[in-house]
Amino acid sequence: MKAEGQLLPEQGHVARVRADMPLAPSTNVVFTRDHEVIRDWAVKRQAVPATGEATSSGPATVTVKDGGAGVRFNFPGTGLYRPIEWQEWFENFDQHDCAFVYDNDDSTPLSSRYRIVKAADWKDFLC
Repeated sequence: MKAEGQLLPEQGHVARVRADMPLAPSTNVVFTRDHEVIRDWAVKRQAVPATGEATSSGPATVTVKDGGAGVRFNFPGTGLYRPIEWQEWFENFDQHDCAFVYDNDDSTPLSSRYRIVKAADWKDFLC
């Protein structure tokens, strides 16, 4: 069951990544694994692919407890995470069988709320 102010229901053991503002009840939430959709979402918000974890491209910068992939975005004016290339971002995303869930609204400014979840945990909700 979905609690007020949450992007997604509590079921499914979803690791929270970013959900810093409550959503309006009519908000359209999208679940995708499509790389181009994710990249387009990020480009429209000037978000840069990033990670807090140690990878072959560099050291850990932030302790991240998300249950797996460790991929994030840095937004203009915030840069807590180490920027990485899209190829590395998507390799981690796919390796950990993640899905990208975001608020699909046409508000101005565009919403930057998103979560990265384990895809297997959410397949039952898509039927």
